[in-house]
Amino acid sequence: MVLNRFMITPKKLQKGDTVAIVSTARKISKEELKPAIQLLESWGLKAVLGKTIGAEENQFAGSNALRVADFQEMLDDTNIKAIWCARGGYGTVRIIDKLDFFAFKKNPKWIVGYSDVTVLHSHIHNFGIETLHAQMCLEIENKTVETAESIRKVLFGEEYCIEFERTDSFASLGILKGELIGGNLSVLYSLVGSTSEMKTDGKILFIEDLDEMLYHVDRMMMNLKRSGYLKNLKAIVIGGMTEMKDNKVYFGKTAEEIIVDLVKEYNYPVIANFPAGHIKDNRALIFGRKVELEIETNKVVLKF
Repeated sequence: MVLNRFMITPKKLQKGDTVAIVSTARKISKEELKPAIQLLESWGLKAVLGKTIGAEENQFAGSNALRVADFQEMLDDTNIKAIWCARGGYGTVRIIDKLDFFAFKKNPKWIVGYSDVTVLHSHIHNFGIETLHAQMCLEIENKTVETAESIRKVLFGEEYCIEFERTDSFASLGILKGELIGGNLSVLYSLVGSTSEMKTDGKILFIEDLDEMLYHVDRMMMNLKRSGYLKNLKAIVIGGMTEMKDNKVYFGKTAEEIIVDLVKEYNYPVIANFPAGHIKDNRALIFGRKVELEIETNKVVLKF
């Protein structure tokens, strides 16, 4: 493992290594995982499916006990070099307090996923270990080539950055550095006050969400603001705020405008339309990594 500015970077993978696929939340079938397995094999990696794959208890991939045991087994197995979460939905928070990270802390491996997997990102961040916010196995075949390639580059320890066209007018020009953290806004909001909440001071906060009411976006952001999580950030990076909903009486702002308005007094940059989240182009983000964010007139570059 590599020490990266007080954060631990899991070992890079090599061809022949084994990646575990498990579901910490909703149920999923083996058939739905075929494209992800084929992708891993094309990279020269082996895939092993956990007992949660194909398991079912109502909406979940088996009982809480099964999901705990499955994830625990993959955490502890030194032959498993990365854990790729099969899908999101809801359920990871139901098992987080039953997991034992003792062996994982001694032998960190990449934990890959986003959305509901934000629970794992946030919890593990407090151990000082980097994690990979990236597309889950489900629907990887429907995402951009860059989505899959970004996961491969991080897993194999290759040089990686994200550059995209700037379309917002919320941030001033310049270069800043900070530790990248964050995830799904609804999940981060649900973790406030728990042992899994992130420490945000001096960091760059990434947020994204799906299928939320606009007033609820405002309520969640107000909670984070009043709780002190937004005051001392270096910047906010907004990914996909996808399929947002509104009442018959309109809220009057987009999700991005809600966020910008609530933090404007803090005078740090807010970057919108970042290519990550519940969108077709879902680039991998290394949480816990100190990054450089370069804001230019027509583009934004995030260097890891």
